[in-house]
Amino acid sequence: MNNQLELYGINYFSEQELKNRVSSAVYKEFQQVKRRTKELSLETADAIANAVKMWATENGATHFTHWFQPLTEATAEKHDSFIAINSDGIVMPQFSGKDLIKGEADTSSFPNGGVRSTFEARGYTAWDASSPMFLRGEEFCKTLYIPTAFVGYNGETLDKKVPLLRSLRSLEKQVLRVQKAIGDSESKYVDVNLGVEQEYFLVSKDQYYKRQDLLLGGRTIFGSMPPKGQELSDHYYGTIKDKVSSFMAEVDRELWKIGVMAKTKHNEVSPNQFELALMFNSANISVDQNQLVMDILKKVAVKHNFAALLHEKPFAGINGSGKHCNWSFSSDAKGNLLDPETLEEGNLSFLLYATAIIEAVDLHADLLRASTATPGNDFRLGGHEAPPAIISVFLGDQLSEILENIEKGEIGTHTSSSQVKIGVKNFPKIPKDVTDRNRTSPFAFTGNKFEFRMPGSSASPSTPMYILNAIVADVLRGYADELEKNTDKDKINSSIIHLLKTRYQRHKRRVFNGNGYDKEWVKEAGLRGINNLRNTVEGIPGYIKEDSIEVLERTKVLSRAETESIFKIYSERYNKVTSIEVKTAIRMCRTEIFPAITTYTNTVLNSIKQVNEVFGDADLVQKDKEHVLNILNLKNDAKDYVVKLSKEMREVDKIEDEYEKAKYLNSHLVPLLLILRNRIDKIEIHVDKNIWPMPTYTDLLFKL
Repeated sequence: MNNQLELYGINYFSEQELKNRVSSAVYKEFQQVKRRTKELSLETADAIANAVKMWATENGATHFTHWFQPLTEATAEKHDSFIAINSDGIVMPQFSGKDLIKGEADTSSFPNGGVRSTFEARGYTAWDASSPMFLRGEEFCKTLYIPTAFVGYNGETLDKKVPLLRSLRSLEKQVLRVQKAIGDSESKYVDVNLGVEQEYFLVSKDQYYKRQDLLLGGRTIFGSMPPKGQELSDHYYGTIKDKVSSFMAEVDRELWKIGVMAKTKHNEVSPNQFELALMFNSANISVDQNQLVMDILKKVAVKHNFAALLHEKPFAGINGSGKHCNWSFSSDAKGNLLDPETLEEGNLSFLLYATAIIEAVDLHADLLRASTATPGNDFRLGGHEAPPAIISVFLGDQLSEILENIEKGEIGTHTSSSQVKIGVKNFPKIPKDVTDRNRTSPFAFTGNKFEFRMPGSSASPSTPMYILNAIVADVLRGYADELEKNTDKDKINSSIIHLLKTRYQRHKRRVFNGNGYDKEWVKEAGLRGINNLRNTVEGIPGYIKEDSIEVLERTKVLSRAETESIFKIYSERYNKVTSIEVKTAIRMCRTEIFPAITTYTNTVLNSIKQVNEVFGDADLVQKDKEHVLNILNLKNDAKDYVVKLSKEMREVDKIEDEYEKAKYLNSHLVPLLLILRNRIDKIEIHVDKNIWPMPTYTDLLFKL
């Protein structure tokens, strides 16, 4: 079965499959549950459970699992068998509505940030009816995967899905209010759309296992750049190697089987870097699908003798990997509400939503920045391959000109027909691709959506998406309050223009259409009062700013306790990741690098001794002596930094508060680790490659 059409969805429990297996009444109730207009009854749950059990077992499933997303950026699963034995000793498959909608697991080891005590082990999983079920595994021993939310005993969120679902409901509510206020009586529901682009590296599996830093931390702590990197751009969009193409083909097939439409794939800028993009989907489903993409990339890579690296910066000196999140929202009646083409019809809703997004980003930029503050992203942001850590919005010249004209009062309305005169000379219509892409902008309008380029490749897209949904929903709540005061619907455009004028004027400082890599932008951003939160330690306090906590509470996305717990969890994550890297560097130096240097210098010294014995001329070996002396000086310097790192790690262990510990690691140990790397990388280029104890960048980046 190699045909794409035959493969697609064979392990995916589609709505059509459900419709074919249950009564019309059950299917209707399922649709109402999915749209959140009705609670799921146990009778309907039993009917759906029976249908999915029959489908799953017919297709080789022996187990089921409640698949969830704890606060680790990964996924979790516990597999239970369908098989049960009745009182007569007869073995039969069993799966009830209760099994479908709720599970319980000992999950005390997952991070919770203090919202429950360590001894409280129980966590509960609840079926997410809006995300499809699917099968994974080998033939005749497959597992049914049930996407679920994960909560504590008292309902507190312990995962990435719950806040995302809450944010979707919040944004939908406020968009519908705005739509109704501007005269849209047809729209009944709103869908948030998300398209995710996933970047990753491939390296040889054998070489991967020879590097402790890659194996334990996902990035190279040491490594000297080869003479050639990505300067020639010969890898970018180039011909895909046959064995990589075979790997990609299997990834596509595995994704298609479970209903995930992998759409594009290509070589990225860096050697051995690639990208995979999915079709747009509802945000909740897209997040689930991206988690599957990351897992399948890693599993299929092993089968092809590769290792897939999802770290944001596995190699210093060349491009890192991001996760570009293309975000928009639409209504059932009006379609994409971020489509500028609606302006030609005199519909100002696009400008209304664009302005609301600018305002939301401006008001809560620190919270949005916090959503992308992960240890790996610290090495990527601000490089020439990624946007800077300064949050700005790119609109392009034409849209900026329209909003500037509104601010100046150079645009008016015909109150009789409620039509709008677009106040831009020789520009009566906005085409779909109104802007070129600005890859230096962290948050750019790209035709009919916004592209958030800041999230890192290894992180779940859920966090930046639920933060974005929440802050935009909160601003739209204020817009709806204001627009609902207008009782004369013929003057609605005048009300909108007044709102646009005042809000854009307050928040236009956040719009920047220039080069985000330019050092002058850093200065200008400072003059505009825009923060430059350069790393995780500077970024994560954005979660616990009072206005951040309040906006998440108002939108019912996270409670104060839940937000504070996330701050603690992410502080602890930074500490664990950084400590692992420091400890790995120390061990690599002591057990691999220093012994290799000793072996090499002894070899050269023996050669010097032999030359002296044969020729008796010290001048012949003077350069070799200087060479060895240079290496030994660098080695001794490196040893000093290993000692300093070891001493500082003992100081870290004395600090109890997780954020204070993070600050200490960032200010004391990270700089020392960078200096140690500098010394080791200088030594590497002077040591015999056959003696150097690990694969070099040349091996990792050019030998696949």
